[in-house]
Amino acid sequence: MTWTRFKNKSIILRCAAVFVAHFVCVGSVAAQDVTFRSTDDAVTLVGRFVAFDGVNATVATQSGLVTFKADGMTCDGETCVNLDAYVPTLRMVGAARMADLLLPALIDVYARDNGWSVLENVLGFQMQDANGNVMFEIAITVATPDEAFSTFLGHEADALLSMRELQNSEIVNAENAGLGRLNVARQGRILALDALVPVTSPSIDRREISLADLAAELAGTGEQFNVHLKSDFDGQMQGFEDRFMQPLGLTLEPPVEIYDDLDTLLAAVAQSKNGLSLVPFGSTRNTQPLALTGPCGLRSEARFLTIKTEDYPLTFPMFLYLPQRKQHPQIVDFLDWLRSPSAQLVIRRAGFVDLAAIPIPLADQGDRLANAIMNAGSEIPLIELQRMVRLLSPRVRMSSTFRFEPGSTRLDGQSRSNVMQLAQAIRDGRFGARDLMLVGFSDGRGPAEANRDLSSARAEAVRRDLTRALGGTLPSNVQIETEAFGEALPMACDDTIWGQQTNRRVELWVRDRG
Repeated sequence: MTWTRFKNKSIILRCAAVFVAHFVCVGSVAAQDVTFRSTDDAVTLVGRFVAFDGVNATVATQSGLVTFKADGMTCDGETCVNLDAYVPTLRMVGAARMADLLLPALIDVYARDNGWSVLENVLGFQMQDANGNVMFEIAITVATPDEAFSTFLGHEADALLSMRELQNSEIVNAENAGLGRLNVARQGRILALDALVPVTSPSIDRREISLADLAAELAGTGEQFNVHLKSDFDGQMQGFEDRFMQPLGLTLEPPVEIYDDLDTLLAAVAQSKNGLSLVPFGSTRNTQPLALTGPCGLRSEARFLTIKTEDYPLTFPMFLYLPQRKQHPQIVDFLDWLRSPSAQLVIRRAGFVDLAAIPIPLADQGDRLANAIMNAGSEIPLIELQRMVRLLSPRVRMSSTFRFEPGSTRLDGQSRSNVMQLAQAIRDGRFGARDLMLVGFSDGRGPAEANRDLSSARAEAVRRDLTRALGGTLPSNVQIETEAFGEALPMACDDTIWGQQTNRRVELWVRDRG
């Protein structure tokens, strides 16, 4: 298995012909370029081989990507591939936490589901059938966020593994490079969910911290803790700064201690008298996890369910970004399998939070209902709370929750993935003969009646997105209705930006037909 990294992008070309609706150009040949020619030499194309989807080949030229039918074409150059005997190869680059912990487990089970064996080497994984024929290869390179994005931007990888959502500037750069809009669901997919958890020494008599105090400590303006952090190889701390510090005008300042090794970091925090750190979910070990609180008294702990529903604010989706071009059918099959129930089980076993929706009966939501009563303002009368309980009690909440980008009616990255996951579940018949209700909630700013209208509009927006994902029509045995309760069921304090975003949500509730 090989993954050639092409560095020479200086290709001088002159246009020669038009072929398959693309300009085809030929010029001076760089050492690692290839030359494709038609059998009659009427069409010649020079560039760097990028991909083959089983019918069409894609080559990177100085003027952009060129995709053409490869049948009948010959290839000259040291890095040519034999398209007649092409082994589908998915080149992935990015975060070590995904490449080292999650992907190997997924690849192993995918191969087993297909009856293949897996051979691992320095570049990645090779899958072989019972006769030893190579069926599929996945090449994985671990890189920092900047290095990985640069590789992806140069069309030297087929998938980007990211522990944070791409910034707007990166989305624009990717589109300009011919990768398409990476913030749409088919290109910016989510494999699993992770989270950051604030931790301190178990010897400290403290069990919670406000998000404002946490941001201040990381900005170097706090006075209570000595901050220890792991080197941000995977970009989660950058994601924290983007989402929770920049809106407050804060930036991440270097802490007193930075560690390359997580074990050493955890030991230092556990032994410190006033140590504070942010560590991945499931890696708190012998430190003391801290719940997040707000001025109104609501608190949120990092648990499997609160991460799955995105009710825990420091939830970080694990993104898989794909270019806007056709992939080989074998690669498409693998990418589709990642949404399967089998893959979701692997994700849970690997210590991450999967995307499969699970039921949460109303009887198990006593804390939420108590918070609704304690924090209901004067504009939320008891009769409205009673109506909410009366409507929801025959139903079961599913963990799929839909939230929106700040200041927008556009679903955020996790929610776009949730729509695709729910649409697939409906297509698979997992919601047959059941009534689905999308229930909208809002933050508490502004008049209660206006907030109820806003939450109703958001619930309708999710229904439209879901219907669109299903091809425009719902199966005859599935019904979807909407309801809204505005600010009646807060999950976080409204006096923080993250609290407002947490409260602006649409929940999925399901009832079996009687």
